[in-house]
Amino acid sequence: MVSRMVFACSLFFALTAGASAATVEVRVSGVAAGKGKVNVALCDKERFLKQCGYSGSAPAKGAETVVTLKDIPAGTWAVLAYQDENENNELDRSFIGVPKENYGFSRDARGKFGPPGFEDAAIEVKDGTTVAPVKLK
Repeated sequence: MVSRMVFACSLFFALTAGASAATVEVRVSGVAAGKGKVNVALCDKERFLKQCGYSGSAPAKGAETVVTLKDIPAGTWAVLAYQDENENNELDRSFIGVPKENYGFSRDARGKFGPPGFEDAAIEVKDGTTVAPVKLK
């Protein structure tokens, strides 16, 4: 019985050792230096514009702020970013829902009367490091 458990554990670790996760380096431009932080989220199609599976933040630095997300499964993802100037962890909006803080999406995706669709912002994440530029507007 013990030898079967050892074999099963060895097999599990052998199978998962080959599975690797990616890193997504989000390079956010258009940042106002010293004003809060930059929050980024990485979403799959199912969770796009909802509760994204991966997120991170970094202090707002001039010109470009880099936020690195690790252990991301390979696949199709979209990046959302915004400068959280008051550090309340929300994209502040006006009373009619228009964002009051600068924001952006991967592939510089923009919607006409609201946010872009997932396909417009989608990027392919592969093993290793994927660089995702986002321009805040």
